[in-house]
Amino acid sequence: MASSPDIRGKLSQKKYDAVVVGSGPNGLAAAIVMLERGYSVAVIEGQSTAGGGCRSAELTLPGYVHDLCSSVHPLGFGSPIFRTWPLDKFGLEWVQPPAPYAHPFDGGRAAVVERSIEATAAQFGPDARGYKRLMQPIVPGDWDEVCQVLREPIRLAKYPIELARFGMRAIQPVQSLAHAYFNGVAAGATIAGVAAHSSLRMNDIASASFGVVLGLAAHAVGWPFPRGGSQKLIDALIGYLRSLGGEIILSSPVGSLEDLPEWDFLFLDLTPRQVLKIAGEHLTSSYRKQLQGYVYGPASFKVDWALSAPVPWEADGCKRAGTVHIGGTLEEIAESEAGNWNGEHSRKPYVLFAQTSLFDPTRAPEGKHTAWGYCHVPNGSTFDMTERIEDQIERFAPGFKSLILARHVTNPVDMQKKNANYIGGDINGGALSFNQLFTRPVARPIPYKTGIRNMFLCSSATPPGGGVHGMCGYYAAHAALMGERR
Repeated sequence: MASSPDIRGKLSQKKYDAVVVGSGPNGLAAAIVMLERGYSVAVIEGQSTAGGGCRSAELTLPGYVHDLCSSVHPLGFGSPIFRTWPLDKFGLEWVQPPAPYAHPFDGGRAAVVERSIEATAAQFGPDARGYKRLMQPIVPGDWDEVCQVLREPIRLAKYPIELARFGMRAIQPVQSLAHAYFNGVAAGATIAGVAAHSSLRMNDIASASFGVVLGLAAHAVGWPFPRGGSQKLIDALIGYLRSLGGEIILSSPVGSLEDLPEWDFLFLDLTPRQVLKIAGEHLTSSYRKQLQGYVYGPASFKVDWALSAPVPWEADGCKRAGTVHIGGTLEEIAESEAGNWNGEHSRKPYVLFAQTSLFDPTRAPEGKHTAWGYCHVPNGSTFDMTERIEDQIERFAPGFKSLILARHVTNPVDMQKKNANYIGGDINGGALSFNQLFTRPVARPIPYKTGIRNMFLCSSATPPGGGVHGMCGYYAAHAALMGERR
């Protein structure tokens, strides 16, 4: 790949203690940790706006603010590092919807997950006891206790043991968990709706863990989002970064390591495929081979809408939730998600739906609304899922289609164009299956190390994986600092 004259032209005369390639939450987190320790830092971003998958723009009509990818951030709000930084001083304000998420069913019914475990469980009738049995042994430790686990430097042998403290019971297929704890339809489907954020098959051994951990987050910290769009979180991180003396260079794609200014530490907020492109010739043959074996998962097909009115959900409870999981029963969700791994496109896809403008009027003109929904599809798919997604929403909200003023469609190919980390449209930075959950991107005691002295990976392709929380960058920076102290 050709080198980039943009970076050479802007930075070739400068030397930095640390250079970060990529300005997503993890790259910015790594940069801020280094800045707080007194190092000089430059962040280099290929796109014209910073943020990676955490950006906002007027995608449909003027005055309608849409999040390009990530939108609702329980892990961001609960992040043990974001919570310690003064991001509120740089304009970040969190919005908490009355209910974190809802799951509608045919016939005008819905399960609404409340902040209270008791109130949530009460909706499940005979399964109330099972829901409390699943969640209550985890939650009393509080989110801060979970964060203490996340704060500790990850060691390959230790991480899954520490995970056991807040739900080792969840390291099993979500189908098995549902059958173990519930007899009815609603509770199992609700857990599956959360677990399906992972893009995994519902019979994957890691699938239930996502349902439990994100369910825990709903009860412990909620599922909030930044007022004004996800870009506000990035703007706040950049504001803090600049207040510490950091620099950010936009519109400067990196083609090779030779494009970069001189550095003592290098952090790559990139997934293995990009690392191979820009640094492959410098890596050992064994490490290259390991990176080449890294597996990417299913893609996302996303539609953003400008709406003339709120979504007319049949179940009133859905109107209180910022996020709605559309997929029906656990069996329907399982069928939809399994097909993505087999090259199939579901006729009734599981859809993640967000309606942030209901609770944040800055997202749309007065009286109008924005919403988005995405489903999972095979990696690299170009099949148009718009009609199928809208049919699924109409199934639980009759009249939805009549409210559409404009739409913006993003298929997996477009996803990768907007964020190079989304290989084939995989927004998780690599499959979250069990064998890659704790050994991202390769199995080694310190997974952020690359074999090149002082060059570290810090993307969602490293532990603890996807989500807007910055912990991958935090860990990578501390791995660098520990090596420096030694």
